[in-house]
Amino acid sequence: MKVFMQSLGCAKNQVDSEMLLGVLKEHIEMVACAMEAELILLNTCAFIEPARKEAIDTIFELVEVKKETKAKLVVCGCLPQRYKEEIISLIPEVDRFVTIDEYKNLGNILNQVMNSNFHYNKEYSPLNRIYATPNYMRYVKISDGCLNRCAFCAIPLIRGTLKSRTIEDIVSEVTQEVKDGAYEINLISQDTTKYGYDLYKKLALVDLLKELVKIEGDFKIRLLYLYPEIVTDELIKFIKTNAKMMKYFDIPIQHSEDKILKAMLRRSNKKMIIDLLHKIRTEIPDATLRTTLMVGFPFEEEEDVDQMIEFIKEIQFDHMGAFTFSLEENTPATKYPNIIPEDIKIRRYERLMQVQQQIAYNRKLKKISTIISDAFIIGYDEESFMYIARSDEFAPDEIDGCIYVAAKEELSLGQRIQVKILDADAYTLTGEQVE
Repeated sequence: MKVFMQSLGCAKNQVDSEMLLGVLKEHIEMVACAMEAELILLNTCAFIEPARKEAIDTIFELVEVKKETKAKLVVCGCLPQRYKEEIISLIPEVDRFVTIDEYKNLGNILNQVMNSNFHYNKEYSPLNRIYATPNYMRYVKISDGCLNRCAFCAIPLIRGTLKSRTIEDIVSEVTQEVKDGAYEINLISQDTTKYGYDLYKKLALVDLLKELVKIEGDFKIRLLYLYPEIVTDELIKFIKTNAKMMKYFDIPIQHSEDKILKAMLRRSNKKMIIDLLHKIRTEIPDATLRTTLMVGFPFEEEEDVDQMIEFIKEIQFDHMGAFTFSLEENTPATKYPNIIPEDIKIRRYERLMQVQQQIAYNRKLKKISTIISDAFIIGYDEESFMYIARSDEFAPDEIDGCIYVAAKEELSLGQRIQVKILDADAYTLTGEQVE
C-alpha cells in the first residue's frame, strides 16, 4: 500500500506521525507525493487559530487530490481530537477522522477504511517509528500532556494531563538512536522541566539526564520547552558540567510584566525570570538563551509592551520568537474582558520583533572571527554554493537560523566540522571550513 504522510505543527506532532507510520511499516511503501498515494495521512495541529486554519486549508487541498486519484484520506491529530463532531459534518469528503485517543487502534481503523485485512502487529510506540528526520538528529518525546493550566492555552484540553515515559524506556530509545548514528538528541514535551512528576512524584528531569549521559557514543542532548519556575540550580549545574549537554536554554516565558503573567495564570514573575536568566548567563557565559513572548493578551497596555522591550534589551536573548494572542475556546482567557483589536496586536508584535532583530544582529556580530568547533552539516544551498550547518546554538527546523559554510572539500549530511565565522546577520552566520 502506497502511503503519503503530511505532518503539521510542532516536533511533538512529528514524533506522533513517525509512530503512526511505525505501526504500518510492514505493509506500506512511503511515497513523497500525495498524487502517488493510495492512502493519504494528515496529522494536524489545533493549538491556535492560525494552526487550525492551516489544517483546514490542507485538508481541502488533499480532498482535491483525493478526487483526482481516488486515494483514501485519513486526518489525525489535534484537530479531530478537539473538534471531531464538527469537522465530520464540515468535511464529509474525509474518509476517517482519527483522534489521538484512537492511535493505538490505527491498524484496525485503516483496515476498515481501505477494506483490507493487513495484520498490523507493530505497537504504537516511540521505540517503533519511521523517522522523518535525518540520521544525525532525533526528537525524543519524553512525556505528553501538561499539568500547567495557563489561561491562554488549549493543550491540556487536547492532550490531557502529564503522562511521562519511564526513564528506562527513554534510555532504550536514545541508546538505539545513538547506535544508528544520531548526534543531536532533542528532548521534547509540553513541559520538559516537569518530566516524571506523575511517575516519580518529583521533578525527575535531572535523574533522566544522568542516565542518558551514561550512554556510550558521540552525541549531545538538547532540552526544549523549559518552564522558568522550575529551571532548578541542579539542572543548570548539570548542563554546565556535562559535555554531552548542549548549553541551550529554551525557556518560553510568554511575557515580562507581572500583571500580565498573573492574568495568564503563570507562576513566574518578572524578578524571578530576570534572576534566573542572569544566573544562567553567570554560570554558563556561553549559554544560548531562547524564549517565546506573546503580545495582545487581555489587559495588556502600550506601557506593558514598552516594559517588555526594555526587558529584552536587558536580557539580550540570542533567539526570540513572538506571536499574537489567540482566544481559544474553553480556556480561562475567554472569560476576560479587554480583548485587544487585531491591528493593535500586530503593531505590538512588529515593535517587539524589530527590537529583537537588532539584538540578535548585535549578538551575531560578536561571533565574527570566532571558530565554531561543533558545526554539523544539514544541507547544501545551490544558489550560494555553500553548505548549510547548525551548531549547539541553533535548534532544528530553522527555528533559530543556521550557518552558511564555504567548504574546502565535499561534505556529507551530519558531518561535523570547524567553521571560522566571517560575517553575520540577525539570523545567520557565514564562515569557512577550517582544519
